[in-house]
Amino acid sequence: MTTDSSSTNRAPAEGISTFKGQDRALRADRLGTGGLLLSVLAATAPLMVVAGVMPTTFAVMGIVGQPLLFVVLGAVLVLFSLGYAEMSRHVHNAGAFYAYISRGLGGTAGAGAALVALVAYNSLQVGIYGIFGFEVSGLFATYADLEVAWWIPALAAALAVGALGWLKIDVNAKVLGVLLVIEVLLVVVFDVAAVADPGTEGLSLHAFNPDTLTGAGVGTALCFCIAAFLGFEQAPVYAEETSRPHVLVPRVMFLAVTGVAVFFAISSWALTVATGPASIVSTSQEQSAGLLFFLTEDRLGSTFTDVLHVLFVTGMFAAMLSFHNVVARYAFAMGREGLLPAAFGRTTGSSGAPGTGSLLQTGIAVVLVLIFALTDDKPTGDPTAPVLHLFTWGGNIGALSVIVLMAIASLSVVVFFVRRGAARAQAWRLATSALAGIALVAIAVYTVKDFDVLVGAGPDSALRWILPGVIGLALVIGLVQGAILRSRAPETHARIGLGNEAFQLEKEAGGTP
Repeated sequence: MTTDSSSTNRAPAEGISTFKGQDRALRADRLGTGGLLLSVLAATAPLMVVAGVMPTTFAVMGIVGQPLLFVVLGAVLVLFSLGYAEMSRHVHNAGAFYAYISRGLGGTAGAGAALVALVAYNSLQVGIYGIFGFEVSGLFATYADLEVAWWIPALAAALAVGALGWLKIDVNAKVLGVLLVIEVLLVVVFDVAAVADPGTEGLSLHAFNPDTLTGAGVGTALCFCIAAFLGFEQAPVYAEETSRPHVLVPRVMFLAVTGVAVFFAISSWALTVATGPASIVSTSQEQSAGLLFFLTEDRLGSTFTDVLHVLFVTGMFAAMLSFHNVVARYAFAMGREGLLPAAFGRTTGSSGAPGTGSLLQTGIAVVLVLIFALTDDKPTGDPTAPVLHLFTWGGNIGALSVIVLMAIASLSVVVFFVRRGAARAQAWRLATSALAGIALVAIAVYTVKDFDVLVGAGPDSALRWILPGVIGLALVIGLVQGAILRSRAPETHARIGLGNEAFQLEKEAGGTP
């Protein structure tokens, strides 16, 4: 991806105003440190990671050292955050990733990144509807003796999330925060119970031994584990809605990434302690996503396990709501800067929420859930197939997209400060960004190489190339759009990544924006 010097590090172009029209800017001063932190952490869905991602990684990859992987990835993402957070002090835009990439690599590159980001967070959000519907259907069958098709609760959740998307972000933060705190407390209770009543090998630290990270599955395990961190990078999306974005956004990013790394490292270690490191892989293969519930039933009883099942569902709802908010804000930023129709760049009513973007995301979710629902159990005869496909396909497309965006953003950080003449002052941040970028590229390569494993397809399946190809196609379309805008609508191209600076002055005869 080449840089575009004409739009890199640029001030507002001729014909561009910094006027903040009432319906063209997100409502400021609505989020403090706590609200912003809860909003971004909700996307990590801690209970979904502990109950779903961790057992899957143990079972499929056969890697005992998953706790060490969380430590390693935490270090990589801290390196990434050093430059990313510093850039957040200079760029306040709900477009986050694509805005940063635009400022560093130019508007054309930013247009490509914008479409990739839209695909990424839509995929992550819609993918969760699959496992959400499946789990809610299971709860109805277990506790109410009712057979409910998975797509019914999935559609109900899509409509509920869409409705909340119209509300103020501080309302959403309260909803997300309560669910998140309860989830974390329940997992902490399990962690303590596992340490208090370890398996036959006692309080073994073997899972932190580097020797546990040998074998062909390590690269793919990194792909699984990095998905557990997704959410921390969303903090800049809300920058325009905070009181002091240059302070709060970097603070929340570091709190989020370090907190997630420590929490998941300890929780995955607790799983190995509960079963014994020598048995964690085989037990995970036997219990699959039921591993956590199997272990809590034995140590904490059936009532605690029942509550855990319910909070597993509410935690997924919180994650869906969090990703929905991010998609709506990306659409808002793109509409405001001419990458989507102008209707997306206006806020809605008194709430100041990006309502049109919220409607877009809800529409996409409903359509995709219906498509997978119509496929039902055909042609495989497996009623879980469409559910698992929706979850695994969406989740892995989204995770790979974000990895790619972080790698490009790392390069953008370097170019941004070099072009500003701040390379010497920011030398250590540029070095950490470069190191993080190299690591992220390596993870992306492993992800594409083993995509058949990630989505449960055979090595000869066309899906191993088609699904990652969705990301490549989005990038190409975005770059073409950017190139066309640069050639045919240079004023629109100049607005890409400028955020509130992108409001155009109307001509004298046209009135005010």
